[in-house]
Amino acid sequence: MKKGIYQLFLSVFAFMFIFSSFGAAMAATDAPKSDPTLAQIKKSGLLVVGLSADYAPYEFHQTIKGQDQIVGFDVSMAHAVAKQLGVKLQIKEMAYDALLGALKTGKIDMIISGMSPTPERAKEVNFSKAYLHVKQEVLVRAADKNKYKNVTDFSNVSVAAQKSTTQADLATQALPGAKPVLLTKFTDAILQLQSGKVGAIVVESPVGEAYVQHDKHLALVPMNFPNDIGTTVIAMPKGADALTAQVNDVIDRVSHDGSFKKWQRLANDQLFVSKSFFAQYGSYFVSGTELTVVLAIIGVFFGAILGVFLALMKRAKLATSDTWVGKLIKMLGKVISNVYIEFVRGTPLMVQVYIIFFGATWLFHLNISAFASGAIAVSLNSAAYVAEIIRSGINSVAAGQNEAARSLGLSSNQAMRYIILPQAVKNILPALGNEFVTVIKESSVVSVIGVGELMFKTATVQGASFNPFLPLVITALIYFVLTFSLTRILNLIEKRFNLGRA
Repeated sequence: MKKGIYQLFLSVFAFMFIFSSFGAAMAATDAPKSDPTLAQIKKSGLLVVGLSADYAPYEFHQTIKGQDQIVGFDVSMAHAVAKQLGVKLQIKEMAYDALLGALKTGKIDMIISGMSPTPERAKEVNFSKAYLHVKQEVLVRAADKNKYKNVTDFSNVSVAAQKSTTQADLATQALPGAKPVLLTKFTDAILQLQSGKVGAIVVESPVGEAYVQHDKHLALVPMNFPNDIGTTVIAMPKGADALTAQVNDVIDRVSHDGSFKKWQRLANDQLFVSKSFFAQYGSYFVSGTELTVVLAIIGVFFGAILGVFLALMKRAKLATSDTWVGKLIKMLGKVISNVYIEFVRGTPLMVQVYIIFFGATWLFHLNISAFASGAIAVSLNSAAYVAEIIRSGINSVAAGQNEAARSLGLSSNQAMRYIILPQAVKNILPALGNEFVTVIKESSVVSVIGVGELMFKTATVQGASFNPFLPLVITALIYFVLTFSLTRILNLIEKRFNLGRA
C-alpha cells in the first residue's frame, strides 16, 4: 500500500515537473522578440534616455576630470540598459513634467528619472519592474524637527512637492489640513523651505538624506504615510513589450549581482567635491550665458525679418487698380497677419515652445531638436511684437513723405523701401532695442524642454551644489550685465542716428 502511494506521489511530481518545464518553454517561446520601439533603437544604434538632472543622487550634474557630466545611479542604469541592447547611449535632459510628453511623441525612447508608477501613467506607458524601493519622508528645517511627528501635525502648514510625482499626491492627499505647494523643480522646493515659505517637503529618503548630509539646517522626519514604500521604475512607450522584457532582465541582473548597490555608493561619493563653488560651477554659467545670447540674436534677427512682412501684410490696402487675384491675396495677407499677431501675443511663450517641440513630431513626424525648437519659438514670438513695433513706426512717418516719393516717380513698393522704412526704423530703434532686451530675459522659458541656456544651467547648479539661492544671485547679475550693456550700446546708436536732426 505504501509502495503504491509512493509511486503515485512520484508520478504526480514528475507530471508537475514536465508540465512546468513545458509551460516555461512555451512562455519563453511566446515572449515577444521585438517591437517597433526596440527595432528602431537597434536600427539607429542609439538609445535615447530622458531625465531631469536636478534630483541628486538619482541624476545630477557634476564636473568629473574637468568635464561636465550627468551622473547618478539612474545614469548608471541607463548605461547598463544600453549595453544590454548593444547600442550607444544618449541622455536628453528636460523638465520632469515634460518627460512623458517627450516619450509619447518619440523624442526619447525611455524615462529613467526616479519615476514612480501610477494607474494614470500605466494607461499611457509601459513600466518596468521596480529597481528601487524607497520610503517617503518629510524634509523640514532642523529647528522644526520636533514639531512634526505624524501626518496629522501639518494642519495649515504649507507642504511642497515636485509636480507630477508620487510626493505631490502624498502632499495633496495624505496630510490632512496641509496646504500643498506643487513646484516644477525640486530645487525650488528646497529654496522655499530654506526661506520659510513652506514648512516641509515630501521627499524620497535617498534625496532627503543627501540634502541633510549637505545642510545641517535641514532634517529628515520619518512619516507613516499609507503605502509609504515607493517603487522606482523605468517608463517606455506603450506596447514596447520586447523592450520592457530586456529592461527587466537588466534590472534582475544588477539587483542580484550587487551592481546597483555599487552605483548608489558611487553616486553618493560624487555628490560632494572639495573645489570652490566658482571653480566647480563657473563654466556652467559661462556656457549658459553664451547660449542665451545666441538664442536672443537668432530670435530678434529672424523675428525682425518675419515682423516686417507681417507689418506690411497687415497694412496692405485694396486699390481700385488691383485685379481680383491681387485683392484676394491682400485680404488673405491681412487676415493671416492679424490672426497670427493676436494669437502669439495672446498665448504664453511656454505654450508656444511646447507646441513646436511636441507638435512638430505629432503632426509632421519631424524630430526637431530642443535648441531648434526653442530658437523657432522665440523667433516666431518675437515676430509678432516686432510687427506691431514696425507698423507703429511706419504710421509715425508723415503721410506727405509717401506722397512726395510717388510724385518723384517712385512706385509704392519703392517708396516704402527707400523712403518710409528707413525713417520708420530710425523712429522705432528704441523699441526694437527693448525687444532685444526682452528676448534675452524671456528666452529662459526654453529651459523646460532641455535647452542649456542660462536659467537651465542655473537649475543644474542648484541641484548639483545643494545651494538653491547663490546660483540665482549670480544669474541675476549676469542678466543685469547683459541687459545694461545692451541698453548702453543702443543708446549710443540712437544718439548717432539723431546727429542729423535739427
